[in-house]
Amino acid sequence: MTCRRNIVIITAALFTTTLLAEELTDTVSHRLGEVLVTARRTERDIIPVQTLTGEELHRLNSNSVADALRFFSGVQVKDYGGVGGIKTVNIRSMGTNHTGVVYDGVELGNAQNGQIDLGQFSLDNIEGLSLYNGQKSEILQPAKDFGSAGTIYMRTRKPVFNDGESYHARATFRTGSFDLINPSALVELKLSERISASLSAELINSSGKYKFRYRRVNPAGELAYDTTAVRENGDINATRIELNTYGSLRSGSWTFKAYNYNSERGVPGAIVNNVWRHGERIWDTNSFIQGRYTGYFGKFTTLNSVKYAFYRTHYVNNDDKQVKIDNLYKQKEIYLSSANEYEIVNNWSVSASYDFLWNTLDADMYGFVKPDRISQFLSAATALNLDRFKVQASVLGTFIHDRIKGQQAPDDKHVFSPALYLSGYPFRNTDFSLRAFFKRSFRMPTFNDLYYADMGNSLLSPERVTQYNFGVLYDRNRPGRPVNAIRLSADVYYNKVKDKIVAYPKGQQFRWTMLNLGLVDIRGVDVTGLLTLNPLKDFYITGRVQYTWQRAIDITNPADNYYRDQIPYIPHHSGAAVVNVQWRGWNANYSWIYVGERYNQQENIRYNYTQPWYTSDISLSKDFRLGRVNLRGLIEINNLLSQDYDVILNYPMPKRNYRFTITVEL
Repeated sequence: MTCRRNIVIITAALFTTTLLAEELTDTVSHRLGEVLVTARRTERDIIPVQTLTGEELHRLNSNSVADALRFFSGVQVKDYGGVGGIKTVNIRSMGTNHTGVVYDGVELGNAQNGQIDLGQFSLDNIEGLSLYNGQKSEILQPAKDFGSAGTIYMRTRKPVFNDGESYHARATFRTGSFDLINPSALVELKLSERISASLSAELINSSGKYKFRYRRVNPAGELAYDTTAVRENGDINATRIELNTYGSLRSGSWTFKAYNYNSERGVPGAIVNNVWRHGERIWDTNSFIQGRYTGYFGKFTTLNSVKYAFYRTHYVNNDDKQVKIDNLYKQKEIYLSSANEYEIVNNWSVSASYDFLWNTLDADMYGFVKPDRISQFLSAATALNLDRFKVQASVLGTFIHDRIKGQQAPDDKHVFSPALYLSGYPFRNTDFSLRAFFKRSFRMPTFNDLYYADMGNSLLSPERVTQYNFGVLYDRNRPGRPVNAIRLSADVYYNKVKDKIVAYPKGQQFRWTMLNLGLVDIRGVDVTGLLTLNPLKDFYITGRVQYTWQRAIDITNPADNYYRDQIPYIPHHSGAAVVNVQWRGWNANYSWIYVGERYNQQENIRYNYTQPWYTSDISLSKDFRLGRVNLRGLIEINNLLSQDYDVILNYPMPKRNYRFTITVEL
């Protein structure tokens, strides 16, 4: 009933908004064609960043933000399979909880387990996706943003209107394998000369059923069993509705966002001992509202944010072979932030930010301690931009106070985390630059880590990370030339994680085993390359490649059997390649992803070995124009070679599958 009610709400909202758009629309004789503007940035990022924007995002055979992030170097995506499977991201082996996820300027939160399921965020309304190692290349940002070891920034599409336009509308319909039904719609309105709004809605429904091959070899190398079956309990029924409002002022701007996501999902558990189906199900309701104001007053700039979020999770396990569970979890979050920057002299600025965050968690379990946490963040930063060199420095103070019902809460935490960033051009009039950074970061264990009776560990120590990075970059754009753009980068990094917290499934996907590994030594190399060719008029060939080598080992105790072994699920080698060809509305795309051998437990022995996997995806699209109407047809074939592979052991991924998309835009 909940999903049906949401569908009715979405339909009514879109219908009402469309009627309003018709009333506001002036009659125009024609619509100006879309213009693609390519310009070289006057300011380059001092901090290593990987970015996908606009059409580039939609050519990657990716349905969610998590899928697109697989094409960034240094990223490990934990994917439990299927359309509705949980997808989390780990940057440079430091753990999901050290990865901040910022949606239109405000960080997403999950105090319960610290993990943001990026599979819940569609690319339909995402205009830009960026990944920063360290922190963003700006000192005007919320204090909390200085605290993550790496951050993902998602930016939604902002309405842009030509003269005479007062509305845009877009409708998309996807279907394909797994009985997929995925319609979405977007309406953009020009409410006045200073105010615009957009309403985006999406429905996704899928049985989640797909065939897979389950083949296992025992430690002696003998075939234990080899069979083909159908993945069950991977269905999803979800709706997303999102309202964005944008306003400009004489001395600034403001934005407002209201977001709601509802889903019912089956949780396909691990396949062990010929058990093919599990009785776990999750109902999620994620809602939040947020607003931002940016003011410019001479040399002083202020950025203020406010957010309220409510997350409701209903988890049921009716599996006959496990303990019956029916639990309801409710999270609330209030977030306030004020960031302020002042330009002392030309090219030298300072900033100060203060954030207040309140989180609470309630559950209907017997004896639940109902924790709440007050977090305060205070940052100071400075940026100096010289002729050929840039320097940024910051320090973040984190102050944590927990309260729990009927028990002694952990001691308050007060931690200061410094960071220093350098970049420069060693040679004049060149596109070659060097960059380096040092950063310390801190993260408190989540409510799940500390307080859950059957999986929490109240003795967990907070994690502390020290990062070092040195990189080189060659970046040259030559519009109108046969070689249109070249970008090459390489970064060498060293991360040291003290008291690293590791979570992995404990028989049930929704529940985890938590432990401190003590000390983890992480060393790696990220290499990326981009080449765009324009040999003929209207004909473009773009190639993108990334490669990562990592050694992430446990160096806690020489007496442990796994001392200096690679930590679970971190490959030594991984990479991706994308080739795109564009010609007069036709667009062909090929993408390839590779993840090397890994181990699924702490000991790097043959029994825990997980074999490498790779996939190939292709797509073909065509853009049409009929009067004022733009049309696009898209055909995708994913896992072209029908490879059998597991991202997480015993969670088989789909074999070859298909997706068909038609988009109509006014």
